[in-house]
Amino acid sequence: MIDSSTIWITGAGGLIGNYLVQKARDFIPSARVIGLTRQHLDLTDFDAVKGQFKQQQPKLVIHCAAMSQSPACQANPQLARLVNVEVTRMLAALCADIPFVFFSSDLVFDGKKGNYDETAAVSPLSVYGETKVEAERVVLENSGHSVIRTSLNGGTSPAGNRGFNEQLRDDWTAGRVSKLFTDEFRCPIPALETARAVWDLVVKNRPGLYHLAGSEKISRWQIGELIAARWPQLHPRLEATSLKTYAGAPRPADCSLNCAKIQSLLSFPLPGLSGWLRNHPQEVF
Repeated sequence: MIDSSTIWITGAGGLIGNYLVQKARDFIPSARVIGLTRQHLDLTDFDAVKGQFKQQQPKLVIHCAAMSQSPACQANPQLARLVNVEVTRMLAALCADIPFVFFSSDLVFDGKKGNYDETAAVSPLSVYGETKVEAERVVLENSGHSVIRTSLNGGTSPAGNRGFNEQLRDDWTAGRVSKLFTDEFRCPIPALETARAVWDLVVKNRPGLYHLAGSEKISRWQIGELIAARWPQLHPRLEATSLKTYAGAPRPADCSLNCAKIQSLLSFPLPGLSGWLRNHPQEVF
């Protein structure tokens, strides 16, 4: 039982981690939730982490911290593997006898098919995706541990630049044009809903591999249009582009996720982005 226990949430300075800290009290009101940030504890300092773990003795760890920017991972794969794989390996070992929830990504897939469920074969196109696949395998060696593959998350982050919506707004505030693919598809979801779903799952104590994303598959371009309609005062400028003419590192075209497995366990329906925005007109997004 974790009702009145200590809970660790890594990456609490990020988007999803911050929402998990905020929503914890709604699901486990008596728990002592410790949101770990890089300033609070360097997860690559294994001795320091082990010392804090021994001292605080958490009964649940939700691991959101990651090196998540794909270009940075491509530029420094050694650091990406340290942060995304070896830190996860260390935490999973510390949590051998308690629940451990690891956040992964839809970018473990190559995007050739779409509508991926949990039985689909992984085939990452990037170093970031490769590190997530490797870490997933480590985590799932323990049948009491969980992997949550999610998609693009939006919302309000402590740094103001972690959500896809915040990044678009940053472009428009600076007068930049957002170049968005019309043929790259994801299942975006508000991080608030991601956090609700994870706590719902934790309370039910159903470990395993789950896909957790929005119920609507839309393109990067469509995402941009939705957010632009929310912020006319920023005079948004969008430019449609295509993967066919993109000269950068390989990008998966359709990483949409089938979330039927987790949806069957949740107490609420996972929303699509356009419907959620319509239903939350006052939400800063």
